[in-house]
Amino acid sequence: MASIGAGTTHKVGIKKTIKVKKTGILKSTTSSKIKPTNANGKGISRRGSAPRLSPATLNHPTSLEAFLSLSTAQQKDRTLNELLQQCLGERATFHEGIAKPHTASTTQSRGQAAADLAVLVKHLGPIVVLKQFGVLAEIEKTLLPLGLGAVFGNGPGKGMHPGGGMRKICSTASLASMDSGYNPSTMSTVGSSVGTDTKRGKTTPANAREGALLFLRALCESGLKSVEPYVVPLLAGALDECGSSSSSVRAAADDTSEAIISIANAYAVPMLIIPVLFEALHSPEWRVKSTAMERLSQVAASAPRQTSKMLPKIIPTVTSQIWDTKPQVSKAATAALLAVCRTNDNPDVMPAIPAIVHAVSKPADTYKAVEELMATTFVATVDSSTLSILCPILSRGLKEKNAIRKRSCCVVIENMSRLVDSPNAVAPFGPLLVPELKKVVENVQFEDIRDVALSALQTLTKALGHADIESAMAAIMAAEAERAQEEQRRIEELLEEEEKEEEEQRLREEVERMQFREAMEAQRLLDKLSLEEEGAKQAKEKLKKEQQKLSTKSAAGKCQGCGLKKCKKTCLFYSEK
Repeated sequence: MASIGAGTTHKVGIKKTIKVKKTGILKSTTSSKIKPTNANGKGISRRGSAPRLSPATLNHPTSLEAFLSLSTAQQKDRTLNELLQQCLGERATFHEGIAKPHTASTTQSRGQAAADLAVLVKHLGPIVVLKQFGVLAEIEKTLLPLGLGAVFGNGPGKGMHPGGGMRKICSTASLASMDSGYNPSTMSTVGSSVGTDTKRGKTTPANAREGALLFLRALCESGLKSVEPYVVPLLAGALDECGSSSSSVRAAADDTSEAIISIANAYAVPMLIIPVLFEALHSPEWRVKSTAMERLSQVAASAPRQTSKMLPKIIPTVTSQIWDTKPQVSKAATAALLAVCRTNDNPDVMPAIPAIVHAVSKPADTYKAVEELMATTFVATVDSSTLSILCPILSRGLKEKNAIRKRSCCVVIENMSRLVDSPNAVAPFGPLLVPELKKVVENVQFEDIRDVALSALQTLTKALGHADIESAMAAIMAAEAERAQEEQRRIEELLEEEEKEEEEQRLREEVERMQFREAMEAQRLLDKLSLEEEGAKQAKEKLKKEQQKLSTKSAAGKCQGCGLKKCKKTCLFYSEK
């Protein structure tokens, strides 16, 4: 029999409880909603679409008929002093009365008033409500207090974009040409500091700006194509408000810009919408850039043909935004680049577009995109939009150290160059590829790779319309020299403009200093005259007092001895005279 002592140890068995994982299709802790994914299969998060705006006052045929039965003057009065004021977050004091109880303006109430105005536009026509009643002028004053040319920081004189910015676009979409009666120089903005973006120079209250944006969105949702020429030029104002410090204004601006793009004609894309989106990328607010990239993706879906023709200008601009410091801007730019590249209708390149876009955002994977292109058989004609997609990746591949990858790029360039439709299509990309191909021909040590590069260079030279490589290089160098001279002239013009502005500023300061000196001198003379007058007055009073001391009569004409005007004989100062 075993004895139990103090040093005896015992092993105690502990039952382990195994948690069985539920294998149901829908768990209680998970959502049954499928997260949206982008083109790469990754989940994306975006604010849901806003509900449709519904009217509150003119939501019934009876009330609408009662309004339409009024005279034109009464309709204009109610539109401007009641509905528009409610839309901008103000009280209709003259219509409601000061003593009538009221609640504070909310986003819902402003949206309902905006929908009421849209109903009027639908029944009375945009020319009557927007022009004759002056509603559009008030909306422009609210959203563009400094004019269309000052949006995105492009104010008068200097701006965020040295090329001119929104001031050049004003010639295409001029609010003055729309005859809205709005003059930014004569407009007096509201001096309220409550709910304003003072850092952005916005003096209009946030409620008014939100109401104006809701009205534009209501016009877009009304289904009238006739409101397009009045709404589309205000896209810049809607994008600029995406950088507001108020979350409600940002949400309204996002929805409004989306609604404006949805009703815009496809022919407005190259001349108006795309330039405005490009200028929005020069804004200092990252939210404006991100929204501009989202709207570019929307434009690519709504007008693919017009977008595809502008790919040589779009791709370099969007690619520069991929390296933005804000991850929101970078992700939006990547999605926009994929959307615009998919508008290209070349069936040979279409399967390789996701790999090309991925290589643009991640340069280390350039060779993967080149391998995709190596597996492509070029059959269709290669135009400028297709070249704008391929050439940046091929140029980057030619700069890699691996000689095998350089050979793959040369093979793709040769196959691509044989199907170029015209020399004008490939001319903008000649300076990007010809110098790099020439470096491969001269510097790579493997003869077979040099032969492939030389063949690609000769094929590309023929596509450019030149007889030999030397003439192609000479033409490229001449074009580069001309471009450098043009840039130099632009810089010189900019410097001359700055010097002119500095000279004008110096002259203004000199005139101000001269006026200040003259004013100070005049003030000194006035002060001297006033001192002299004061001294003369004091001397006169002193003399008067001295004379009163020597005289027997007081100031009232009475004797200082007896107090009578006519002294008695007993008075010390009696005189017979």
